[in-house]
Amino acid sequence: MIKVLLVDDHMLVRHGIRRILEDVGGIEVVKEVGSGEEAIEAVRKIKPDVVLMDISMPGIGGLEATRRIAQIAPKLPVIIVTVHVEAPFPSQLLQAGAMGYISKGGSIEEMVRAIRDVHMGQRFISPEIAQNLALSLLPGQGGGEEQPFDKLSSREMQVMLMLVQGGKVQDIATQLNLSPKTISTYRYRLFDKLKVKNDADLTRMAIRYKLIDG
Repeated sequence: MIKVLLVDDHMLVRHGIRRILEDVGGIEVVKEVGSGEEAIEAVRKIKPDVVLMDISMPGIGGLEATRRIAQIAPKLPVIIVTVHVEAPFPSQLLQAGAMGYISKGGSIEEMVRAIRDVHMGQRFISPEIAQNLALSLLPGQGGGEEQPFDKLSSREMQVMLMLVQGGKVQDIATQLNLSPKTISTYRYRLFDKLKVKNDADLTRMAIRYKLIDG
């Protein structure tokens, strides 16, 4: 039996995925949690076989949670289950340690295959996401306007996500175990790289590129 930890801040999404997996032989959702912090605690306590992880959640979010899980349980596979199928998210999450990346709009069969594949030590990326990743590496083949967020480091992306979801510098510093000065440095570096003047501009850009809901 593959023990699955389900991480998503939307209760209806969690219940929907749980009900889907209840009908699948050999897979059991052993716990549901609604934040990255709870996911890390659950990993330590229940030692699941696979983690299904959302990205956009309150607190540290899925990116930082994936990175920390990779540090405390290097062999535990994390599958990202999200609406974000375009760069920069897939590459950032894979760099953070995720073993799989699938869309919430994908099929039941795809989710089941992803769980079984990563449990066997194989990476799984849905075809749509794999194609976007491949295209993003080809000059002029990105399928549209260049993503300004591609130039951000993994940590800059994490701080950006927390800022645009209303996080304050002091709170972000506490959650990421960094100093407020360091977070402020990241914040102004984001402004410079993305050519924005303030948090409001940053939020509007994140909404425009569908990194968060408007």
